[in-house]
Amino acid sequence: MLDDLNRDLAGFIELYRDGEVLEIRMVKPKVNAICRRLSRSIERAALYLQQDAELRVGILSSGNSRAFSAGLDFQESTSDRAEAGVGAEHGGFGGITTLWSLKKPLIAAINAPAVGGGLEIALACDILLMADEAFLQLPELRRGLLPDGGGLQRLPKRIPYHIATAMIWTGDPMSSAEAHRWGLVYKTVPRAELVQLAWDVARRVAKGAPLAQQALKEALRAVDGQSDAEAMALRADNGKDLVNYERMLASQDMIEGQRAFLEKREPRWTGS
Repeated sequence: MLDDLNRDLAGFIELYRDGEVLEIRMVKPKVNAICRRLSRSIERAALYLQQDAELRVGILSSGNSRAFSAGLDFQESTSDRAEAGVGAEHGGFGGITTLWSLKKPLIAAINAPAVGGGLEIALACDILLMADEAFLQLPELRRGLLPDGGGLQRLPKRIPYHIATAMIWTGDPMSSAEAHRWGLVYKTVPRAELVQLAWDVARRVAKGAPLAQQALKEALRAVDGQSDAEAMALRADNGKDLVNYERMLASQDMIEGQRAFLEKREPRWTGS
């Protein structure tokens, strides 16, 4: 299955699997510019992550040293033959910016500049890691566009509002040190250490209970934009679409995690 998918996605995505972790590596020459085929390839890889019960965590990385992603592929978007939009069927622009069915955690390993849509697909991930040499940028206004693939929707919620909007107004880049200071990225390291850091973090994340992980992603989306009172009333049985939260509350894994703690041993998750 993985070999077949790698053949289908060749030239755009390379998938590497080790245990419970899947690395989704963008390899479109030269700077991972986001076209319809790259969007669809990322979406297919993310759906493979979601649908394989043995996989727990994904890493979105770049195999190109010049960029994590340089954003929208202008060659395609300005072509007379361009299709309407550049997104995937469910995941929209970049394949994951609106992929609400993805309930497993995804880590962005930003090795080089993440520009425009490149930053937007990183913002669709759950944990951001960044190379010291990299930078982030939303230059869309200089191109006659808005960063509407998640830049204007997500970034002002991740860092102070006026810092985020100033990035959009000016198009100025944000260094890795600034991104770390504002809390946008979890950790920064030299580029040579980034992939190892991403795998180390992914393996630590994978130690969590699988149903609890998916319930967390589901719940975080549900409370986004709610007041504290509304968010604290969140329960799996309150009529919201919290399928994994409900499954977690009725699961053997929830009991197993507590028993393992009391018995001073590692839990044995079954996902049920």
